[in-house]
Amino acid sequence: MLDSFATRDTLTVNGSQYQIASLTKLGQRFDLKTLPFSLKILLENLLRHEDGVNVTAKEIEAVANWNAKAEPDTEIAFMPARVVLQDFTGVPCVVDLAAMRDAVVKLGGDAKQINPLAPAELVIDHSVQVDVYGSESALEKNVEIEFQRNQERYAFLRWGQKAFDNFKVVPPRTGIVHQVNLEHLARVVFTAQKDGARWAYPDTVFGTDSHTTMINGIGVLGWGVGGIEAEAAMLGQPSSMLIPQVVGFKLKGKLSEGVTATDLVLTVTQMLRKLGVVGKFVEFFGSGLKHLALADRATIGNMAPEYGATCGIFPIDQEALNYLHLSGRSEEQIRLVEAYAKAQGLWHDENAAEPRFTTTLELDLADVKPSLAGPKRPQDRVLLEGVQKSFQDAVGPLTANRRPRSEDASAFIAEGGSAAIGNPANDITDTGVRVEKDGASFKLGDGAVVIAAITSCTNTSNPSVMLGAGLVAKKAAAKGLKAQPWVKTSIGPGSKVVTDYLEKTGLLKELEKVGFFIVGYGCTTCIGNSGPLPPEISKGIAEGDLAVASVLSGNRNFEGRVHPEVKMNYLASPPLVVAYALAGTLDVDLSKDPLGTGSDGKPVYLKDIWPTNQEISDVVGSALNPEMFEKSYADVFKGDTRWNHIASPDGDVYKWDDSTYIKNPPYFEGMSKEPGTIEDVHGARVLGLFGDSITTDHISPAGSIKKDSPAGRFLIAKGVDPKDFNSYGSRRGNDDVMVRGTFANIRIKNLMLDGVEGGYTLYVPSGEQMAIYDAAMKYKADKTPLVVLAGKEYGTGSSRDWAAKGTLLLGVKAVIAESFERIHRSNLVGMGVLPLQFEDGQNAQSLGLTGKETFDITGLDGGESKTAKVTATGADGKKKEFTVKVLLLTPKEREFFRHGGILQYVLRQLAGKNAT
Repeated sequence: MLDSFATRDTLTVNGSQYQIASLTKLGQRFDLKTLPFSLKILLENLLRHEDGVNVTAKEIEAVANWNAKAEPDTEIAFMPARVVLQDFTGVPCVVDLAAMRDAVVKLGGDAKQINPLAPAELVIDHSVQVDVYGSESALEKNVEIEFQRNQERYAFLRWGQKAFDNFKVVPPRTGIVHQVNLEHLARVVFTAQKDGARWAYPDTVFGTDSHTTMINGIGVLGWGVGGIEAEAAMLGQPSSMLIPQVVGFKLKGKLSEGVTATDLVLTVTQMLRKLGVVGKFVEFFGSGLKHLALADRATIGNMAPEYGATCGIFPIDQEALNYLHLSGRSEEQIRLVEAYAKAQGLWHDENAAEPRFTTTLELDLADVKPSLAGPKRPQDRVLLEGVQKSFQDAVGPLTANRRPRSEDASAFIAEGGSAAIGNPANDITDTGVRVEKDGASFKLGDGAVVIAAITSCTNTSNPSVMLGAGLVAKKAAAKGLKAQPWVKTSIGPGSKVVTDYLEKTGLLKELEKVGFFIVGYGCTTCIGNSGPLPPEISKGIAEGDLAVASVLSGNRNFEGRVHPEVKMNYLASPPLVVAYALAGTLDVDLSKDPLGTGSDGKPVYLKDIWPTNQEISDVVGSALNPEMFEKSYADVFKGDTRWNHIASPDGDVYKWDDSTYIKNPPYFEGMSKEPGTIEDVHGARVLGLFGDSITTDHISPAGSIKKDSPAGRFLIAKGVDPKDFNSYGSRRGNDDVMVRGTFANIRIKNLMLDGVEGGYTLYVPSGEQMAIYDAAMKYKADKTPLVVLAGKEYGTGSSRDWAAKGTLLLGVKAVIAESFERIHRSNLVGMGVLPLQFEDGQNAQSLGLTGKETFDITGLDGGESKTAKVTATGADGKKKEFTVKVLLLTPKEREFFRHGGILQYVLRQLAGKNAT
C-alpha cells in the first residue's frame, strides 16, 4: 500500500506494538484540529487503504481540506472493517456466496477461494413473531413456532457457519442484532494482521439493516447498506461515497425529572427531520454529553434513519470506556481503545476547540418533555398532554364515512374489572362493538390500544427505560391495575442481559403481573412481527370498521407496518407503553386523567405510578454488572439445543435441493471465463412507466404474500399451504419467489395503465393488462429486452438489494430516469442493469412517451461514452430520438458492468481468470 503522506507510525499498548496510519503525523501538513470526529475516521480509512487506484492522494487531500459549506462532489472509496447482518437480509448474502462457490468450481477454481475477507457476523433476530402472549409459556411456544417456520433457512445458515471462514452466526433466541452489536460485537478499535505487521485502526461497520447506526453511540462509524454493498464489502470491494456534509448537534444541560431517553430521541428526530439531513452525517457534541449514559447515546444513534441522516455519531470518551468495562470487554481492549483514541485525536476533549460543521443545532436537555410520536411517522412528535387531541385529529378522517358520532360515554369500559376511564366530554367515538373475550365483556371503540409492545433495539438496549417500565408496572400492580383485556402485550428483550437484570431486580415478575411477558428475543412488533390479534378483537375491529391503535417502544410506525388491522401507531418509551396498556385507549390525557380505577376504588393517575429519576438510577446501579454480559455472551455463537439439533449438510459446496426458501440464483448461469462487452440495446419494450419518487420499497418484495399473486401461485404449485407462506422477507433466499414480487407493491402506479394501482403493466403486443412478472416472462420467452422509464428520485428507500436483483431477473436491461438515489444507482450497476438519465428538463412526459414504443439504446461505446442515443419507435413507425447520460461514473463501475456485475467481477478475479 502507498503512504504518500508518510503517516505510518507505531503505537505501543499493553506491551504490544501496533502499526497505525497516524492522523497526528498528517496533522503536521493539514489543519485537522477542527475536522469533525466522523471525518477523521474516514480520513484514517483512506490513509490505510491508499493504493493509487481506489484511493489516491487526491482523495486524502480532499478530506483533509474539507470545506464544511461546500456541496458534496468528491467521491471516495470507504472500506469498513467488518459487516454485520440480520437474517432477512443476511440469508440472500450467504446464498450469493454459496452460488459463487458453485460457479468458481465450474470456472476451474477452488470453492474455498470464496470466503468473506472482512469479518461478517449474522444475528438471527427478524424471524420470531408474537403468536403467543400474556403467559409464562409465550417465549417457549413462540420459539417453537419460529423454528418450525424457518427450519430450511436455519439449516442453510448452519451450513454457512461451518463452511465459510470469517463468518459467524448468532443463533435465534439471543437478541436483536444492533443490541448484540453494541454489547458484544463492537471492538471500537480493531486489530488485524496485515503484510506481516499488526495494525490498529477504528472499528467501522456496514450493516444490512438501517438501524446499524445504533453503534454510533459508542464512537463506531457505521450505517445500514443494502445486501449488494454488504456482499461487496465482505469480498474486499470498497464502497463509493461522496465526502458528506456534517451537521453538528450541540447538547447542553441534563434531562429533567420524569423525562426519558425516548423523549429525548423523539425530540432530536423531530428537530433534525425539520432541518433536513438526508445524506449527511450528524455528530453530537457539547457539555451535555457528560450527562448522557452510553445507552442514551445509542438510543439517539439508532434513530438516524428516522431523522434521515447517514449516521448520528458520538465521540469516544470516558463514558464509552465505562460502557466497555460494564459490558465485559477485556481490560486489554479497553486500554487499547483509550490509547488509540488519544493518539489519533479521536478522544473527546470538551475544552478543545469545537469542530467546524456544515450547520449546527443546539438543544438544552432540560427543555425535553415527555413525548410520543405518531400516528404514522416517527418524526411526528406529540407531547404527552397532546396525544388525545392527536388521536382525535387522526381518527376523524379515518372514520369520516362511518356512522355519526355517539353521545354515549366512553367505549372502553370492561365489565367486572379495572376500567379505563375515558373522557365523555371529549368522546368522539361510537358506542363501539361489544366483545366477549376470556370471560370479560367490553366495548371496543376507536382509539382502543390493541397492541402494547416493549420492543426494538432502540429502547430495549437502554436499562433506564426498561427498568423504568418495570417500576411503573410494580407500582401499578400494587394499586390493582393490569393491562386491559383487549390489549395484546409483549416484551421482546434485545438481549439476554435485559432478562437477567429484570429478573435480578424482581421487576420481570412485576411486569408479568400487569400482563407483560417475554415473547421472544428479536425485533417482533417493530418490524411488523406482531402476530395475529385475538380473533374476537379482529372480529370487533372489522364489524365496527374501527380505527384502533398500537403503542410500541419501536423506531418505526409507518402505515401498515405494525399490523394491517391497526390504523394508528404511536412510538413511546417502555414506561409509557405500560401506561397505555393499563389505560387501554388513546382517548385519554394521561397528563391529567386517571389511568384506571385501583383495587381500593380510587382513580389512579400516571403521576402515582411514575418512578423518580433517583429511583431509576438506584435500580440501574444495583442491577447491572460485567458478569451479566460475560455470562450471556460466553457462548454466543453456540446456540441452544434446538439450534444444534438442526440437521445441515457438510462440505464446501452447498447441496441445493427443492426448497422454497433457499435456491441457487441464476446470476452465474452460462458465465464464461472472460468478461463480455457493453453492448447497445435493440428492440426493447417498456416494462413500467413510473412517475417521481418510486422507492426501493415500491420495487422490492415486502410483507405478506397474497394467494392470487404470482408468488402465491408459485408457492401453491410447489405444494405450500397459504398458511405457511410466511413473508417475502423470510423468502429472500429464493429468487423464484422474490422476482415474482418485484414491482408488485399494492401502491405502485404504472402510468401505462389509467389509474390502476399495484404491480400491473400493459403487455404491448396483445394490449392485455397483466401482472408485471407475467408480462416480463412473456417478453423473456420472445427474447425481448426490457427497459423501465421513471421520474425523479428513482430508488430512494430501503430494501435495496432485491430492488436491483429483481429488476435484473425480470429482464430489464436499462432504467431511464430523471434522477436516481445514489445507492440504488450503484446497486443497478452492481447487478448489471444500465442506469441512464434524461437530460435536464426532459422526461417521459415532455418527450411524449407512452411506454408502448420499442426502444433502441445506441452509442454506448463499450460503456466509455458519457451519453447514448435513445430511439423510441411508435406503432405507427414514427421515431422520437433523445440523448441520455450514461451513469457508469468510474472506471471501476465500467469494469463491473463489463463483467455483468460486481459478483461476477469478484468471481473471475478469485478464479484467477481474466480480469481486465
